[in-house]
Amino acid sequence: MKQTDKLFLRTENQEGKCIVYVGGELDLESAVHMRAVMTPLIELDDRELILNLRELRYVDSTGIGILVSVLKARHAKQAPFSVEAVPTHIRKLFDMTGITPFLLKQA
Repeated sequence: MKQTDKLFLRTENQEGKCIVYVGGELDLESAVHMRAVMTPLIELDDRELILNLRELRYVDSTGIGILVSVLKARHAKQAPFSVEAVPTHIRKLFDMTGITPFLLKQA
């Protein structure tokens, strides 16, 4: 598990999947850490990349930008990417920004 004071990330590899558990606050301050963890995982085009946001308490526009960047990079590689276990308050932000259908499998 890798973490900062505000953000914690845990990666779990399963058959055909890489799940990243994201918790805490994903904002401008923690963005560098999130990008550092996600960059090598984007390249894993032999498996689905899933972000589990169950423990995410807060996300700002910088954090949403990171999610969109991962989405675009995975799409360019034709590699599957999705987000799961999105808390209601985070889902509302995704809905307001219009990214819900692109991130969630069953939006």
